[in-house]
Amino acid sequence: MARRHRREEEDAAIDMTPMLDIVFIMLIFFIVTTSFVKEAGIEVLKPEASQAESKPKANIFIAVTNNGDIWMDKRQVDIDLVQSNIEKMLAEQQTDTVIIQADEEAKHGKVVKVMDQVKAAGIDKIVVAGKK
Repeated sequence: MARRHRREEEDAAIDMTPMLDIVFIMLIFFIVTTSFVKEAGIEVLKPEASQAESKPKANIFIAVTNNGDIWMDKRQVDIDLVQSNIEKMLAEQQTDTVIIQADEEAKHGKVVKVMDQVKAAGIDKIVVAGKK
């Protein structure tokens, strides 16, 4: 009489669930703590400044071109909509500084109007960018 040996196969598997939980928790942590910068979306020729300093980083950039166009968040906006756009950006992410990147050929009056709109939106720290 032949004996039949039945081999029981043991499935040696590693449970991946705890590792996946940790990876997803880390992903959520990094997404929540990341600060997103709202760039102007256009490159301007900034004036040179011999006394230029590096200032704290800001999350909102506004560009004023040489022909008076205003760019925020990679799109062109009207001067009257600057305040509402800043308020919308502040609702997404709080900041206390706005950087205005004005072209060296931009009209001073246009830059001052942009600064007024920023101040009306509730931001007191306005930095005008220059190159060193």
